[in-house]
Amino acid sequence: MAESKQLLHLVFGGELKSPDSLEFKDLSRLDFVGMYPNFAEARKAWAAKAQRTVDQAQMRYFVVHLHRLLEPDDDHQH
Repeated sequence: MAESKQLLHLVFGGELKSPDSLEFKDLSRLDFVGMYPNFAEARKAWAAKAQRTVDQAQMRYFVVHLHRLLEPDDDHQH
């Protein structure tokens, strides 16, 4: 079986200035959850963190598709 291509994803979060903002209250307090080899693994980590902070409206977690930033022209080669 062929090994699937590694597609790096970063999961992080923190407290936003307001629930309808994407600006963080304090960058020094960001929670870097981890780096994952694919979206499925990253989504699991994101869901676990999001579930733990569900009662905190200003806490938000995100999945960043780092592979898209590292290989911006990759999609155009196929």
